[in-house]
Amino acid sequence: MIKSDLAHQYSCLATRLPGLALCACIAVSAAAFEHAVRLFTGKSWIEALVLAILIGAVLRTLWQPTPLFAVGVGFAAKEVLEGAVMIMGASMSYHAIASSGIRLLSGIAVLVALAVVGGFLLARALGLGPRMALLVACGNAICGNSAIAAIAPVIGAESDDTVTAIAFTAVMGVAVILGVPLLAAGLHLEPRAGGAFAGMVVYAVPQVLAAAAPMGPMAVQMGTLVKLLRVLMLGPVVACLSLLLRRGGIAARRDRTISLVPGFILAFLALALLRTLGLLPQVAIHLAHQLADNLSVLAMAGLGLSVDLRQLRRAGPRVALAVTLSLAMLGLLAVAVVRFAVQAA
Repeated sequence: MIKSDLAHQYSCLATRLPGLALCACIAVSAAAFEHAVRLFTGKSWIEALVLAILIGAVLRTLWQPTPLFAVGVGFAAKEVLEGAVMIMGASMSYHAIASSGIRLLSGIAVLVALAVVGGFLLARALGLGPRMALLVACGNAICGNSAIAAIAPVIGAESDDTVTAIAFTAVMGVAVILGVPLLAAGLHLEPRAGGAFAGMVVYAVPQVLAAAAPMGPMAVQMGTLVKLLRVLMLGPVVACLSLLLRRGGIAARRDRTISLVPGFILAFLALALLRTLGLLPQVAIHLAHQLADNLSVLAMAGLGLSVDLRQLRRAGPRVALAVTLSLAMLGLLAVAVVRFAVQAA
């Protein structure tokens, strides 16, 4: 029995290795390119995570991978991705909730809820399917690529939909970084409020730093806190979506079994609790952060390799409009929350 199990595990590993090796090559290339750009320009203009998707998608468009790579690529796009999301929990602390104040916390929760519902309805009105609409809505409302990556396996989204949503949110993410300081100045937001605004509309934590930096150190600190609180909404949103799927609110793919709360999300929340209780050493937290980042890039390479870019032309304009309108709605909601929770405090 033991020999049989070992032989099975070896067989699984052997079938995954070619695809994983291909994804790893793409991931390393993306990270090297990002590092080179930062070295020569002093700034990371495009994240390795997005580069990995683009490189993978371009390669898939120019070359049809043989079945030899299929298992490993699929493993990277699903299991590796779920593992990366799980490990991200070690970077989160519930202390941020306790120290932020009930007004700000409730404001962020309402912001995310309204943005998810509103973004979903907007996308559906534009003719997008329910899964694509959820990807767009959750990506805008929570944390861009990471939210899309976490939501996709829960709702059984196709690789085409996932990559399309990530591609457009990546483009909009750059525009938001450039636009937030200008909008904050136009709205006459003081640094603390401007930082909160950045944390509510920008997708990723590094992007928040870039968007808030022109407004000063106070804006950077506030933006980072708000962004982390917004990221913590990912767990509850995924849990709610799982409940809706279980009750038939949105039909799940027939070849997937959706649990009440996915195991990797439970693990995410458990790691965040351990971090909050001080049971994780600083070295482990740092290593977890690095590992989650690297696994995410590897998973994005797998996602990119699953899609032919020529297929994006059919859904492109509608998805672009849905992302743009959803982001505009998020900005309006963010201004209201800043007025209520930050400036009024």
